[in-house]
Order: sequence, then C-alpha cells, then structure tokens
Amino acid sequence: MRYAIFCYHDEAAVAALTQAQETELLGSLSAVHQKLAAEGKLGPAARLMPTTAAVTLRRRTEPAVLDGPFAETKEALLGFYIVDCATLDDAIGVAEMLEAPRAAAGLATALEIRPIRLFVDAGA
Repeated sequence: MRYAIFCYHDEAAVAALTQAQETELLGSLSAVHQKLAAEGKLGPAARLMPTTAAVTLRRRTEPAVLDGPFAETKEALLGFYIVDCATLDDAIGVAEMLEAPRAAAGLATALEIRPIRLFVDAGA
C-alpha cells in the first residue's frame, strides 16, 4: 500500500533556520532517505517552494485563481513523501523516522499520513 506523508511546519520557523542548522537537518534526513530507499519504501518526495509562490484555483460559480496557499494556517504544507509500506503502522514508523531530524532541529512538526487509493505512475 502506498501512503502519502504530508509535512506541515511553521514556514517562518523553517525560514529562520541558519545555514548550519539546515545543512544538519538535510544531512539527517538524507540518512533516513537512504535507509528507506534501501528498504524499497521510498517513492517520490518533494520540498515545496514557499507558500508566497503558491496560487489556488477555487471554483465557487466561476473558476478563480487566488494568491497563496489554499487555507490560512500557521503551519503550511511544505513537502511530501510517497512511501510504500505494508501497513499503516509501518507508514507511521516511517513518519516517525522522518520527524526525528525535524524535532532535533527544533521544528514543531505535523506529519499527516494518508493512504493513497489511486496511484498513477507517470512512467507507466
């Protein structure tokens, strides 16, 4: 079963990391990525650009494109992972591994784990 793990953070806190803190965080995450890849669990992952670069397409009566993220929240969706895990508990374990470096960097973290019902492989 594939799961999406959505990474929510306080965007200002992430932007406030020093270069050294970000390098340490990315190094720690890289070790987790390598472990997950070796286990055949890691799929696509992406770090999203800041919410200030986002627009939202919303339809009420006519389509409208709005600046910014789709909702006003303190924590914003800043990235995601697609992982292939046998069970939800396994996916939660992966999320815990991905969360640990963020916590070590002092970031408040929310990782949403959601099963993927339909998956279309663009390479297929």
